[in-house]
Amino acid sequence: MRHRLAHGWDLEDRAGLGPEAIRRFLRPAVRAVPASLARRLGPCRIILLPSLGASSVRSRWTRGPGELEISLAAEGSEPHELTLELLLCLGQVLWEISPQDHPGWLALLEEEFAEGIAGEIDQDVLALKRSLLSRPYAARSLRWTRRYAAAAFAATVTEYIHALWHDVTVREGPEHLPAAALLRRLKFLARRYPPDRGHRLFPPKRSRPSR
Repeated sequence: MRHRLAHGWDLEDRAGLGPEAIRRFLRPAVRAVPASLARRLGPCRIILLPSLGASSVRSRWTRGPGELEISLAAEGSEPHELTLELLLCLGQVLWEISPQDHPGWLALLEEEFAEGIAGEIDQDVLALKRSLLSRPYAARSLRWTRRYAAAAFAATVTEYIHALWHDVTVREGPEHLPAAALLRRLKFLARRYPPDRGHRLFPPKRSRPSR
């Protein structure tokens, strides 16, 4: 079954996820993607499949001359988890096609390293960061640094759109990115890809009651 989403994007449900799950999760999440970011990505076709072959492969994307195509494995995934996988793909593509964002992003990560921040935004990025920090040759390797930077960027794009979609809880602890560092990352993206009208990264400030 085909569905038309925000930004003129298309979704094809070959996995039988159902219109209710699409209405509650995928549709509002895509609507939360800032228009400036969506324009950068261009036309997009999302295909939900039962699986993508290997059980460990949850998503796959290709970018042709006229359209971005994202395939998602729906079997065994909750709709919310599936939607976050879609947002992660958007972040991965954005990194690949937006080299103008790389210098500022690398400078931001360098600032985090200088502050001794050991945590990360998710477990996959944390594993890459630990590998980078634990191997002197990796720390000097542009390939390793870029790999970590790309993963951290994609995961932060995921969290940025996630926060525009609905309220999220900031996780605390030594393995997680401190709130101040996360805020700095989200502001970095908000300056480049501002939220659309009707979506807020931060709740509105409450006015103090008059006395």
